[in-house]
Amino acid sequence: MRRIFALGTFLVLVFPSVAFAAEGEAAFDPAHEWELQTWGPELKLGPIDMSINKAVAYLMLGALVSMAIGILLMRVVKTGPADRRQAVGETIYEIAQVQVAEQGLPTKAIGRWFPYVATLMIFIWVVNFLGFIPLPLSDERFEIGGIELPTLAIFAATSTLSVTLALALMTFVFTHVEGVRANGARKYFASWMPAGMPPFSIKWAIPLGLLYILEILGQFMRLLSLSVRLYANMLAGHMLILTLIGLIFLTHWAVFPFSVFAGTILYLFEVGIVISIQAYIFAALSAIYIGSAIEPEH
Repeated sequence: MRRIFALGTFLVLVFPSVAFAAEGEAAFDPAHEWELQTWGPELKLGPIDMSINKAVAYLMLGALVSMAIGILLMRVVKTGPADRRQAVGETIYEIAQVQVAEQGLPTKAIGRWFPYVATLMIFIWVVNFLGFIPLPLSDERFEIGGIELPTLAIFAATSTLSVTLALALMTFVFTHVEGVRANGARKYFASWMPAGMPPFSIKWAIPLGLLYILEILGQFMRLLSLSVRLYANMLAGHMLILTLIGLIFLTHWAVFPFSVFAGTILYLFEVGIVISIQAYIFAALSAIYIGSAIEPEH
């Protein structure tokens, strides 16, 4: 793992020209990295744009890598003493079960929802991690022998709000569907009112109605906070790293040591801590939200 961190840092800091610009054609602006250009023909399903872009490419790659992790580390089990590969797989499984599923889900729901929250944790971690590895999945191109090739770039699909909002929307929908399934629609939606409220009457109609509206807004705020938390953390990290890379080439030479040092520290911090924390928080909150819908009295 340390070698991967070191290699990624080396590629990002030594070859920044292919990471965020194409042969110096435009002034450096980190925000350009989040301008998604369509690859190939446009694919639209009514108002929904299904076109392929680099965010979609990273999600596809993340799905393949996530499946490979599950198959290689957890599905293929050897008899006898566990080797390093199996030990890593068991560690991931234990974190997903003990620290995520069992902390947020009631016992009766773990069997049903553990696969979902475990998949969320692994998938988000993989997509976050891929976002710090320079890959040829860029909108910029360069030519070698008349052949156009994509430049190396770092880009996290989770630093795009549409991606994190889609992930949060799945948890939002599953939460309320499971709440209705487990309790019935009447009991579940009635549980949104705080305990100890007076019975509904004309006298209390307005205050009770306002409280219920606030609770509905609170449910939607869960959706926003879940998506924006992951999006903002990944966006800020990538923005800072790209800005520090730009300082190496766009300012006085004396800034070079500071930019390299600060960029390396920030890169290692993001890869070593932030990506794992954000994947864990997203999965853990999803488990808590689903668990609270199943047993709203808790």
